[in-house]
Amino acid sequence: MTAPRLDAFQVIADPSRRQMLMLLSKESLTINGLAENFDMSRPAVSKHIKVLYGAGFISITGIGRERHCVLKQEGFNKLQDFINYFDKFWAGKLQKLETLLNTKAKSK
Repeated sequence: MTAPRLDAFQVIADPSRRQMLMLLSKESLTINGLAENFDMSRPAVSKHIKVLYGAGFISITGIGRERHCVLKQEGFNKLQDFINYFDKFWAGKLQKLETLLNTKAKSK
């Protein structure tokens, strides 16, 4: 039985996973290389990596006996789409406020 897939915000809600993403933004790392940065067991790190992989935030490439983790854009696109929606929302609100203020200023 597979675990339910988390949405992008559930994935980044965990501070350890956010830190993993930050580390991977600097360079690709092996799973062991990532694990060295955390005070948790290797299996716990592997679970976090599995979540990041499943949500499209990272890809895992086997090179020899090692598995390298690299950032992928897919998971970030989902976050960006959400943020873009609210950017447009607030830009619209600010435009209406500007129009209202300009109208009031002209009527004085």
